Amino acid sequence: MIRNVIFDVGKVLVEWEPVEAMRRLGMDEKTVRAVADATVNTPDWDESDRGLLSPDELLSRFIGKAPEYEKEIRLFWEHIDTAIYQFDYVKEWMRRLKNNGYRLYILSNYGEWTYHHTQEALSFLADVDGALFSYQAKQIKPEPEIYQSLLKKFDLKPSECVFLDDREENIRGAKEQGIAGILFTSYEDALVRLKELGIE
Repeated sequence: MIRNVIFDVGKVLVEWEPVEAMRRLGMDEKTVRAVADATVNTPDWDESDRGLLSPDELLSRFIGKAPEYEKEIRLFWEHIDTAIYQFDYVKEWMRRLKNNGYRLYILSNYGEWTYHHTQEALSFLADVDGALFSYQAKQIKPEPEIYQSLLKKFDLKPSECVFLDDREENIRGAKEQGIAGILFTSYEDALVRLKELGIE
């Protein structure tokens, strides 16, 4: 019986639009491509989620990839919050699940700098029973260790959990740990998939 609903954050609870954010910050298309290729499109960005590098170390690496765009890279880094906003269905969805007796958790690949600069978008954290972000665990999905860290931290039984994530490899990682998984494609589809598991 499912008692716990575990959510990924990006593309499930919040939108992630770094390229659009760069455009809104006034960058032309050539600059957007250069800044994106120096930041969000690099392995360093993915590794930022692991939390082994400080924000200053990460920024230095990004600038090192395109030093002629240092000003624009810093601008995007300082305004990372413009790339992330909460979907309008989130608060009501969580309220309904909580009212129906489910416990809610977060398991997300998320960097430290981004976490501290997007608190408004993450306001749903006040409504969940627990959260584990990758930079805190020094582990990232779909590595098996991060799922085990979540289960251990909150004393959860895998057979009583379902995990929603927008990436197939992360769902596969959860299933390998005995956690039911739903590939998130839309809010409406997620409601159908949850209902199939008896979750309203």
